[in-house]
Amino acid sequence: MPKPIPMSRRMWVAAWAILCAAGIAVTAEPNSSSARGPQPEKPVSAECREYIADIERQLAQAKQEGNEDAVLGFSRVRVGTKDDCGDELRNHFGGDQ
Repeated sequence: MPKPIPMSRRMWVAAWAILCAAGIAVTAEPNSSSARGPQPEKPVSAECREYIADIERQLAQAKQEGNEDAVLGFSRVRVGTKDDCGDELRNHFGGDQ
């Protein structure tokens, strides 16, 4: 059986500290690269702008009628549309939550 190479306690601590520092550096790099700046907003299509305006109109109408506590429901799927406005709706009505 080969004789183990003796390492002092200081060497173990130094090796452990270097490995920990390297792990932290590697983990922190991707996080900082994704937070470098705000992502450019993609333009909202005319169809989505129209849909958002319609929702805003319905909300204003419900507020005028005194139905502020009422629940307005909207379906996720609209027939005959080519755009999915889910991201735009999320950004407009509560994207920072």
